[in-house]
Amino acid sequence: MTIYRAAQPGADPASSSHLPAVRRRRTALRLLLALLAVALMANVLFVEAYTNSGFAPDHAAQDAESTGAVPAGVRDGGPVLDATGPQERSLRVPDRTIALTFDDGPDPTWTPRILQVLRRYGVHATFFEIGSEVARHPELARRVLAEGHQLGSHTFSHPQLADLPVWRQRLEYSQTQMLIAYATGRSTSLLRPPYSSVPDALKDRDWGTVQEAAGQGYVAVLNDLDSRDWARPGVDAIVRQATPQGQAGAVVLFHDAGGDRAQTVAALDRLIPQLQQRGYRFGTVAEALGSNLGPANPPAAAADVWRGRGLAWAIRLADVSWWVLWGLLILVGALTLARALLLLLFAVRHSRRRRSVTWSWGPPVTEPVTIVVPAYNERTTIEPAVRSLALSAHPGVEVILVDDASTDGTAEAVEALGLDNVRVVRVPPGGKATALNTGVALSRNELVVMVDADTVVEPDSVRRLLQPFGDETVGAVAGNVKVGNRRGLLGKWQHIEYVMGFNLDRRLYDTFGCIPTIPGALGAFRRRALTDAGGLTTDTIAEDTDLTMAIHRAGWRVVYQETARAHTEAPATLGQLWKQRYRWSYGTMQAIWKHRSAVRDSGPSGRFGRRALPFITLFSVLLPLLAPLLDIMAVYGTFFLNRTETAIGWGAMLVVHAVTAVLAFRLDREPLRPLWTLPLQQLVYRQVMYLVLLHSAITALTGRRLRWQKLRRTGEVDVVPAPGA
Repeated sequence: MTIYRAAQPGADPASSSHLPAVRRRRTALRLLLALLAVALMANVLFVEAYTNSGFAPDHAAQDAESTGAVPAGVRDGGPVLDATGPQERSLRVPDRTIALTFDDGPDPTWTPRILQVLRRYGVHATFFEIGSEVARHPELARRVLAEGHQLGSHTFSHPQLADLPVWRQRLEYSQTQMLIAYATGRSTSLLRPPYSSVPDALKDRDWGTVQEAAGQGYVAVLNDLDSRDWARPGVDAIVRQATPQGQAGAVVLFHDAGGDRAQTVAALDRLIPQLQQRGYRFGTVAEALGSNLGPANPPAAAADVWRGRGLAWAIRLADVSWWVLWGLLILVGALTLARALLLLLFAVRHSRRRRSVTWSWGPPVTEPVTIVVPAYNERTTIEPAVRSLALSAHPGVEVILVDDASTDGTAEAVEALGLDNVRVVRVPPGGKATALNTGVALSRNELVVMVDADTVVEPDSVRRLLQPFGDETVGAVAGNVKVGNRRGLLGKWQHIEYVMGFNLDRRLYDTFGCIPTIPGALGAFRRRALTDAGGLTTDTIAEDTDLTMAIHRAGWRVVYQETARAHTEAPATLGQLWKQRYRWSYGTMQAIWKHRSAVRDSGPSGRFGRRALPFITLFSVLLPLLAPLLDIMAVYGTFFLNRTETAIGWGAMLVVHAVTAVLAFRLDREPLRPLWTLPLQQLVYRQVMYLVLLHSAITALTGRRLRWQKLRRTGEVDVVPAPGA
């Protein structure tokens, strides 16, 4: 038999002189990890939003604007605009000369196929590439140059340049230049502004961007003919629109990315030999204009190569992280729906089965019971709690209050009640687990109930709680804990959480035989089960979860008795709530880690480890930790993705939560009135719980130990709350 001893006075190890410095270092480490996690997430979202900003094809229509600032020679001239010198030049390609140009690449599917066609006919072309795509496919940029083609800039993210401030325009140019330098070791002086077309379509603001780019050393290349391959009008139409009239030369616009370019490939395979038969020659823009332009792609500066390498790796890291985030988001969505379906199927069946007139745990349980109440400075709440227990309807109730060295007169307040079936035991400071072990050791009965000092039970709750012990395989019973102080908004939110997040889940866990926690507010045990489990330990700060898992491993059943109700005082302030949930979530992680070896065991312990631990980890730790992705991606999608699709996805999750909440309240026979606060709870309260979980996870990673934490109580729960409160 396990021997339970009261804690002995002695030196508190936490008082060692070196521990404050250790705690400061661990706090700094946790803060650093949190900042790194936030920075990584912010980097991924920012880089992905920047590099993957959606764009329309280059034909996008422009509103009617003034053209007075555009020189007449530019509007009526050729498609190559050189404003780098004191006098702007407008250049045309000679007659019977074609400069094929391709925008939006490189693309791993279509760029190689277009290069094959060009190689087949011995034709060189100019590829205006997007910087972010060069970062992802540098080998294609190298191949373009290796096969004799020319590279130009199509900006980094394909924005409408005229809508950007000057510093952003320059950033678009410089980033693309660096990435081309990283991929090829070369630079470029050619720029095709996104959404540009023919010279006579230039507006004043477009001309301003051409001049700004010229100040950075770039020559703007527009086009004479747009093949309109972006619209996929058919091969015949593309060939017709890309064919010059008479013997005129032309800069022709195609695309090697941005969608299905099969028609482009087929059109080139027809257009090139047709024009060659008419005596046309093909070349890059530099080849077509000859000495009018400088070198096609001169060597890049070493600094640009190194800066481009860093930028490329940042983009690749963001891409990988982005796909990981999407994978996790899909996992969260799947787990959320799976949980909802499981609750719908099994929680409802669990409730109907228990309410059936034929349901029975076995013979009625009428044997006496000891109720152990651990207390530390609980004078505010202890009197109504002890009174409700001592006056329980179950016969033979013995209440033992274990006072853990309180300094506020907790023990004296209980003694003043003058209740014959209540004993007060004072022990040296040792923590909650030690206080509970002491109470169990001093109990006179085989059945033991543990209740927190801030909890008021309904008159018939203890009797109902004990009935499952009519089944000899049951070792512990979880009660139905309610929030007693639910008048304020924070109380209502916690009330919703208790009903749909705790009690509803216990029905599901009960069905699968893996209830992870007998709540400290109301739980019942056989002494034999406690003995087999080794009693309560101080290995974790969630002694109730640790004990419950140990009872499972010892081969006992743990069940949920929804008709045994207790009303506990929930934290009344956000700070107190944070402290409580931090301890709960961290303690749960500790308990799972402590019992991880069960997966290798045989017998009942192995069955629990291989069946229950993964289930508990999945739905009690992994899903809550990953759930913030739904909200993060909803905000991200509102600004950077399809807003309609984002709203539908977010709305679907809200509907799932709402249906789950209504189901939980119906099964618990609770009025639905508090659910009017559910939308606010999803938007505000849930975010706070996410931060608590993140805090707990970081604490677990850094290995910090927590002591028994005392919450401030208000004493609001002195009677059972009225229905619908």
